[in-house]
Amino acid sequence: MPQGTLEVVLVSAHGLENTDFLSNMDAYAVLTCQNQEKKSKIASGGGSVPEWNETFLFTISEGVSELKIKLMDKDTFTADDFVGEATIPLEPVFDEESVPTTTYDVVKDQKYCGGIRVSLKFSRQRTRDREFSVEEFGGWRSSSMD
Repeated sequence: MPQGTLEVVLVSAHGLENTDFLSNMDAYAVLTCQNQEKKSKIASGGGSVPEWNETFLFTISEGVSELKIKLMDKDTFTADDFVGEATIPLEPVFDEESVPTTTYDVVKDQKYCGGIRVSLKFSRQRTRDREFSVEEFGGWRSSSMD
């Protein structure tokens, strides 16, 4: 499993159900990758087509296979409303190191309820393999690092 840094650019969403009755919803996203969680800014008044153009960085270690993005509607006097969720498999970005802006399905109660546009970039953690050799010079041992 690769290790490194995952860069997620949260671009926009479309086709979302407006959960506010009297005004446009104020959507935000909660991005979760393993035990790391990041929250986007609130797209005030964006309604069913919010835009963020926001970048998030996640540290990738063993066992990470997906990124979850939960879309919420910020409410002032009541609890925030759940709009839907997208699950993005990370294997393609690990293989290619970059996935251009792509639309992923947003699902709520196992039904399609819009799309979210995200681009992904993965930077592998570079490991330096050091090899040590030992040479003998007239009874003395000398080590060197190649």
